Amino acid sequence: MAKRHGDYSRGRGCPVEATLEIIGAKWKGATVYHLLEGELRFMELRRRMPNVTQRILAKALRELEADGVIERTVYPSQPPQVGYRLTMQGQSLREAVLLLHRWGRSHLGDRDALQAAE
Repeated sequence: MAKRHGDYSRGRGCPVEATLEIIGAKWKGATVYHLLEGELRFMELRRRMPNVTQRILAKALRELEADGVIERTVYPSQPPQVGYRLTMQGQSLREAVLLLHRWGRSHLGDRDALQAAE
């Protein structure tokens, strides 16, 4: 299997850079945020993120799984259903993702207030 990321060991890179390489893509961060609530099926994730295409969401999920952030469970049904949930490593992102969520809400609120004042 090809190496997906740069070498950040032994002080060769910034830990923030390493983290953003794994979850920094727009839909990866949103996916982790939604999975903080627990396991979700593919279409449940898609409904929560209506602007993402099926192809991009599937790619984000595959990459997050390859990086050990989420795990995928296939349920024996017709048609087959797949559930996604955070691994222990993914759960360890909870505090960081919630901080990003709070910052985003605050930042968007500031921007809305500035636009209303204009």
